[in-house]
Amino acid sequence: MAGNNRSKPTKYIYISFWSTTKVSLSSSLSVAVRFQHRKLASHCKSKLWKQMKMGKKAKKGNSGFDDNGYKKNATSQVTDGTGKFKKSFKHHQNSDSQAPVIRKQVEPETAKYFSEIANLFESQGVDVEERSVICGNALEEARGKEFELATDYIISNTLQTLLDGCNLDNLCSFLRGCANIIPAIAMDRSGSHVAETAFKSLARHVQDTEAYTIIEETLKMICKVIVVNPLDLMCNCYGSHVLRSLLCLCKGVPLDSPEFHGAKGSKVLAERLNLKVSHLDGNDSQHLQQGFPSLLKFLVSGMMNCTKEDMKTLQVDQYSSLVLQTALKLLGGNDQELLHIIPVLLGCNKENLAEGKFIDMIIAGETVESMKEPAFSHLMEVILEVAPESLYNNMLTKLLKNSLFELSSHPCGNFVVQALISHARTKDQMELIWEELGLKFADLLRMGRSGVIASLIAACQRFQTHEYKCCEALATAVGSKNETSKFIVPRILFLDSYFSYDDKSSWSWPGGAKMHVMGSLILQAIFKFQSEWIQPYILSITSMDAEHVLEAAQDARGARVIEAFLASDASTKQKRRLVVNASVNYEGYVDILGSLQ
Repeated sequence: MAGNNRSKPTKYIYISFWSTTKVSLSSSLSVAVRFQHRKLASHCKSKLWKQMKMGKKAKKGNSGFDDNGYKKNATSQVTDGTGKFKKSFKHHQNSDSQAPVIRKQVEPETAKYFSEIANLFESQGVDVEERSVICGNALEEARGKEFELATDYIISNTLQTLLDGCNLDNLCSFLRGCANIIPAIAMDRSGSHVAETAFKSLARHVQDTEAYTIIEETLKMICKVIVVNPLDLMCNCYGSHVLRSLLCLCKGVPLDSPEFHGAKGSKVLAERLNLKVSHLDGNDSQHLQQGFPSLLKFLVSGMMNCTKEDMKTLQVDQYSSLVLQTALKLLGGNDQELLHIIPVLLGCNKENLAEGKFIDMIIAGETVESMKEPAFSHLMEVILEVAPESLYNNMLTKLLKNSLFELSSHPCGNFVVQALISHARTKDQMELIWEELGLKFADLLRMGRSGVIASLIAACQRFQTHEYKCCEALATAVGSKNETSKFIVPRILFLDSYFSYDDKSSWSWPGGAKMHVMGSLILQAIFKFQSEWIQPYILSITSMDAEHVLEAAQDARGARVIEAFLASDASTKQKRRLVVNASVNYEGYVDILGSLQ
């Protein structure tokens, strides 16, 4: 067939499923003849006459359901079962929405056909070459029925096996055949897995230069369909994931990359706090394969152009936010595209863009308020990460200025501020941030916003500004002027415990409790400063009781703090004091601390 040039044509007898009753009953034998598989042919032949004999009886005693559990003569509209389709559609009434796809029942003969194929593969009686031929022939049989098969809970698994085992021509032929309904397939629980499998199979062929053109043409057909009405797909829990995989495929990065699927993880935190990134948690963008840059640009710009009237919906929707985060990360470094896309994401209108204004001051307050929504706060983190310097500066001075403490106080908004601090480009920008937050350390810690404090400390180190003030502000926040410095390190090691304690003056070391993750990271950062700025912290850690030092050494978070102190600019005498103090009464533990030197 056109667009399906197999390298090794197989001759077979074609028996239509849609012919007379007797012929359709022999579909199992037809499968075996076409596959040229003797074992299956023998098995099917023995069943043939029994099926023909039982045909009339089965027809008379037919129940209201077919072999797949679908009600006879019933149809169902495509939705994701979560209400997302309806929710997103109501915000998109003014656009050219596509007509809903109606799911027809799977014909019993077709279900039987794919069931025989599944049984054949499970028997493991097919060699590699024969398997590819079977997959190709079966995908031809699926032509015109792709949606029904892909969204069938059982048959979809068989379809995934076929797409994983077929050659490139058959794979592209299948995708071109269902390109017009790929959004409907992607928004289905079972269909989404079929679409993902097809894209992963395509990705395996991308490095083949001879295959590049046919893959590009196939993806172009799919992208053209998606950009007509991407809103429902973006806001659907299944469709969102498929769309992110398609974006990754166009870029040439691994389709299952957590970096481009919205996962933040320890890597981002390490970068924000100037910590080393493990090689096991590397950047997938460094492992680029052959991509389709023009298609990526076409797909992203098409989505943005079609959905800009619905941007308020996209900003706060969990699944569309993930799509937009992926698109922005994949376009990182492409300042020209980002300067066009980010203002649209922030709600900037055409008139402002035409005048070169990236931020619409009329809706600035509304946009800041939206940053308190979980989905938009995550999206803003990525926007601040990838934004060109000029745009970052606009967001700081015109959008976020005078709102930093308000956002820092919010459970979701504080992550936006952390990203803003971590991605500051200049000392001047850091000055503006410090003006609003530099005197708020105690307030932020009381509210549990230690991440903002950690980001501030790391940024002050990076720009070598306000370093002493930073250390002083933190020490003041966890103590009082009348107290000695002895309690600073223990209180930071147990931040939540200390700040949740009613009578803080009587707080004591909570033996056996887990040490605070962010508190540990803050202390590690503090011990990177020059020793003259951190004397209160040095005095505190060297004054800790021996049993507390040893407990810290046996806790992973506490041990890293001790490591940071032993690697700091503190004098050898001060470092030795810590070790000796702990080993006087606990000789059995001296090796624990000695190994940290």
